[in-house]
Amino acid sequence: MMIRQAIILCGGLGTRLGDLTQAKPKPMLSVNGRPFLELLIGEVARQGFDDIVLLAGFCANEIILFVDKNPFIAQLRATVRVVVEPEPAGTGGALHFAAPYLASEFIMMNGDSLFDIPLRKLCRQLAAHSNLGGVMALREIDSPDRYGLVELAGGIVERFAERKPGLASGLINGGIYAIRRDVMLPHVGSKCSMEADVFPAMADKRMLGGLVCGGFFIDIGVPESFAEAQTAIPSLLRRPAVFFDRDGVLNKNHGYVGSVDRFEWIEGALEAVVAANEAGYLVFIVTNQAGIARGFYGEPDVISVFDHMQQTLADQGGHIDDFRYCPHHPDGSVAGYRKSCGWRKPGPGMILDLIDQWMVDASKSFLIGDYPSDVEAANAAGIDGYLYCGGRLDAMMHPLIRARQG
Repeated sequence: MMIRQAIILCGGLGTRLGDLTQAKPKPMLSVNGRPFLELLIGEVARQGFDDIVLLAGFCANEIILFVDKNPFIAQLRATVRVVVEPEPAGTGGALHFAAPYLASEFIMMNGDSLFDIPLRKLCRQLAAHSNLGGVMALREIDSPDRYGLVELAGGIVERFAERKPGLASGLINGGIYAIRRDVMLPHVGSKCSMEADVFPAMADKRMLGGLVCGGFFIDIGVPESFAEAQTAIPSLLRRPAVFFDRDGVLNKNHGYVGSVDRFEWIEGALEAVVAANEAGYLVFIVTNQAGIARGFYGEPDVISVFDHMQQTLADQGGHIDDFRYCPHHPDGSVAGYRKSCGWRKPGPGMILDLIDQWMVDASKSFLIGDYPSDVEAANAAGIDGYLYCGGRLDAMMHPLIRARQG
């Protein structure tokens, strides 16, 4: 089953940041003009987590007001809720208090760090090991003097070690976890720390998995890292993207595919999306859906097919970040959709809208389609376009990404 819930820990004190956090939660500090928490919410939402729970404590009213008034949150296809602990109880205590709100499986992350990983890969690791209460994302870093270390063997966390100044490198806890509620919660007390109490106890029983992940990592909890985040995070958010046409590229074109029962993946399509995720590319769908204008199906049907795609991809450790569809056609039989539209390919409207919303690095981006009109749309939007002519889709896509990573 696809994990849909993301828990973000927002209740801690930011004592190491001095005056910056005397009256403001760390996740609400501004990074490049946006609250850091907004960036984290965006990261989980784009990867298909649509039930987002913020565990607040210190200055919780700031977080409540942020959720109520933030226009970015208002436009998400996700629900964002705030749960406020009555008194400081540690990261474990916050989770204990939130137990009535927890799904059977969920991801959890610290609200003061960003680890750029494919979250579905972590969820897949949890699904593969039914005996584990959780899987933590681990990061190998140089000179890990600030951090405690994690010892891993065969995908299982064996123990946590104290800081060891002077090491050239080491594995650290990346602050993101995939958790199985009914296995984890019996180990969580009303006042405790996940890092100091719960995870070490689970490691002793070999009930905690670990997954070593690459990708950008930053913890804004100290002044030096907070200053670094102001330039590092904007650079991270400007990503290249792969734009896929849908029918005939990701799925077989059976003619106006408007329902899940008629949807059939192209060979290598799942692998192509997962590979793009792991390469750090945004993955978008841009699809003409004239079947809506012709009255064969409605817009909710297109969204249902997209949700089906997301669920199937989640089982493979992948996701689609966003999608656009054009329901219009100048010869449509449904009056409301019978018109010409700049979003309909070969018009570039869908692509340009995604580039604008997602800060896409167009110079390294490309589109794969199966009609010349797809390529025309890509070129009109200022990106490269390629025709898919059959065979494994991932075999076509891999060299396109490698050529842009050189």
